[in-house]
Amino acid sequence: MIEVSAVDNVLAMSGSDVRVHPTAIVEEGADVGIGTTVWHHAHVRIGAHIGKDCVLGKNVYIDTQAVVGDRCKLQNNVSVYRGVHIGDDVFVGPSATFTNDLVPRAFNKSWQVVETHVDDGASIGANATVVSQAALPAFATIMQVGAPASQFAGWVHQHPC
Repeated sequence: MIEVSAVDNVLAMSGSDVRVHPTAIVEEGADVGIGTTVWHHAHVRIGAHIGKDCVLGKNVYIDTQAVVGDRCKLQNNVSVYRGVHIGDDVFVGPSATFTNDLVPRAFNKSWQVVETHVDDGASIGANATVVSQAALPAFATIMQVGAPASQFAGWVHQHPC
């Protein structure tokens, strides 16, 4: 278990500058970078890698072998499953989900992880589902708009005005 100490209602992992809320779970063997904050009810699994200076919002789930780069912000209720690789400086809006299976079935003995890659600086809007095998380029913007939802994809400038 990770040794923690209380600091202003947020727990700090011993020997580092990582902040973990008391209700969050960071499994032993997870790699969490310096300066990262893990908020309420988040869960970071063994073997996950989170870069430095990230913010993981309330109820974020990071699966084993998932990778999140440096300076990323994952809003509340985001799920990042095994096989997902998120680059540096990526924003993921509330309740976005990344899948890792092209043909999801409850019982599939031949199931294999299908990877997804999100390049540096991308922005993914609220409630988006990023289907496995996607490759989102640097500074891409992905959103679902309207009712029923239709996909909007674009790019953001590397240096916003």
